[in-house]
Amino acid sequence: MKRNIKIATAVAAGALAVGGVLAVGPVTADTGGAAPVARQTTSQSMLTNGQHQARHHGDDADGIRHDGTCTGAALASQGTLTAAQKATLTSMAEEEKLAHDLYTAFAERYDVRVFERIATAETQHLTAVRTLLDRYDVTDPTAGKPAGEFTDPAVQAAYDRLLKQGEGSLSGALEAGRTFETDDIAALTKALSGLTAPDTRQVYTNLLAASEQHLTAFEHWIADE
Repeated sequence: MKRNIKIATAVAAGALAVGGVLAVGPVTADTGGAAPVARQTTSQSMLTNGQHQARHHGDDADGIRHDGTCTGAALASQGTLTAAQKATLTSMAEEEKLAHDLYTAFAERYDVRVFERIATAETQHLTAVRTLLDRYDVTDPTAGKPAGEFTDPAVQAAYDRLLKQGEGSLSGALEAGRTFETDDIAALTKALSGLTAPDTRQVYTNLLAASEQHLTAFEHWIADE
């Protein structure tokens, strides 16, 4: 029981992080089977308060709350993105969809809470990235893509490899999760270098914090295996 509370709490912080915003509206599926999109968001201060709630409700059924009762300032102001930074933004959308689809597949295969909770977080993360894509008029590469299908061949290959790694055993799935989060941390750290757009920095910074928390959760599970 203590183990479940510890992991649920670690994942809760990541699940509440939505690149600086928190989804509080109804979540609806995007046409064509892409990951769900939340129709309403609030701000960074909600993220902080939401983490506080999660830490103080670790003995709830799920160890996490998404009641959306906090309010705060809007997402940071729009800046300017270079062509390369816009390309990185599209990559981030594909990466968040990869994580969502991968962890959802593992949650269906293995009866452990960590995959379900992080998959929920990744849905919210993709919502935040899609908000940026819309702000900067960048085509969403995940639009209309069903689970497990991606626009970028490299992302498709990564998904197929990680899915195969985790299909044989729970330990393999946990290792796949750790591999993805480690790679995602590196990608986000690189993406932040030289980035000046306030809203995009806000999103990436919070996605980075969430990935670090997800990595910690997977490492706890692997250590207990």
